[in-house]
Amino acid sequence: MSTTRPDVSSQKPAGALSGAYRRFQHASAALQSPLLLLVRLYWGWQFAQSGWGRLHHLDAATQFFASLGLPAPEAQVIVISSLEFVGGILLIVGLGTRLTGLLLAGDMIGAYWLADRDALHSILSDPGKFYGADPYTFLFASVLVLAFGAGRFSVDYWLWKRRNP
Repeated sequence: MSTTRPDVSSQKPAGALSGAYRRFQHASAALQSPLLLLVRLYWGWQFAQSGWGRLHHLDAATQFFASLGLPAPEAQVIVISSLEFVGGILLIVGLGTRLTGLLLAGDMIGAYWLADRDALHSILSDPGKFYGADPYTFLFASVLVLAFGAGRFSVDYWLWKRRNP
């Protein structure tokens, strides 16, 4: 009974390529936490500024919310602006990041629905109009931290490490 050995020489390049790709995956995965930190810092700051600005210009913001047909526009302005201000700060420090991302994503979907419904409805027919609208990058950043969390450079990670040494 004769057994033939597979041609190992033809497998080496694939094995080398596979090993190189695994090393590339590992190296690129190391970029996840720094990227999440940058997203949290930049968009957290943007959310905080947006909320802070509206809280300090309640009259103008209330008039805008009233023009959208919202009930109790002054209360809505205070709630939404506070969410964006506090949520932005929470993103910056990386505390409660996934929940904050969920709430801010809901806020941005509401912004699309109430203030830029045409852009929302054009998500498939005219994507440029959708991603060119003001809420898009805020929504994208919110969904990003909702999906991936805060990363290693965050209070969330520090708290998790303390509970799971």
